[in-house]
Amino acid sequence: MPNERHAVHDTLAELLAAGGRSFSFEFFPPKDDAAEAQLWLTLRRLEGLHPTFVSVTYGAGGSTRDRTVRITGRIARETTLTPVAHLTCVGSSQAELRQVVGAYADAGVRNVLALRGDPPGGPGSAWTPHPHGLDHADKLVELVSSLGDFCVGVAAFPERHPESADTDQDARVLAAKQRAGAQFAVTQFFFDAEDYLRLRDAAAAYGCDMPIVPGLMPVTNLGQIRRFAQLSGAALPANLVSRLETVGGDPAAVREVGVQAATEMADRLLAEGAPGLHFYTLNRSTATLEIFHALGVSRQAEAEHRQA
Repeated sequence: MPNERHAVHDTLAELLAAGGRSFSFEFFPPKDDAAEAQLWLTLRRLEGLHPTFVSVTYGAGGSTRDRTVRITGRIARETTLTPVAHLTCVGSSQAELRQVVGAYADAGVRNVLALRGDPPGGPGSAWTPHPHGLDHADKLVELVSSLGDFCVGVAAFPERHPESADTDQDARVLAAKQRAGAQFAVTQFFFDAEDYLRLRDAAAAYGCDMPIVPGLMPVTNLGQIRRFAQLSGAALPANLVSRLETVGGDPAAVREVGVQAATEMADRLLAEGAPGLHFYTLNRSTATLEIFHALGVSRQAEAEHRQA
């Protein structure tokens, strides 16, 4: 089925400029056919919410690249969803990066999220670029932009990037990415709205006026989210941990509190002028759907779809 919903606005920049709020979902690449089947069930379930875009990440160290490219192309061809393609510098020469961009273009994908990527040795290890590759995201933005009519997005970090001297450096880097050609940004997940607002305002002071979409990961399992937070460098606020630990012996109650906390933060972000919300789904749809219903987003999305 062709992508009919976004036939008029082909790029994410155009979609954001058209007004309204962006609501989007991110998935991680499945490791096998069974996991891929589960991903497609989730995609089809969330498709009915008419998100602005969806994206599929690379695996750690750039692994699963081929599967990610294939799935992203299939989303473009077979669904009404607008895919944003992930592309990282990790382990790739510039020639290989051009080939991946070409594969995305052949599949009809025009939106690319250009990322440096995590160090091949994992978080905390030294970053070592490919000898014929790129070592910064702004250079990848320039490369993708030079290869055709692409809308290029980048990552943003509400909390300090592990390799940044301070949060002010993150703001400066984000502004530099825009100067290199980036047209939107999606943040790493975080748990305190103040971190997002601080980054947005600091980046604006350096001339960054592109949309910065905040990334949310609802807490449905405290142990799991602690592991993700440790890997990403995100901090779990003490008040959130306290709320979760109060019901820690009841998995259903943990989910309920986690979804409630994410809904509260989402509501605050939208009230503060965030251009939308980006959900890290962990390839599941239930928590995201619950937040959408709590915010009234699903009804809004359906109304906007009927008017499109």
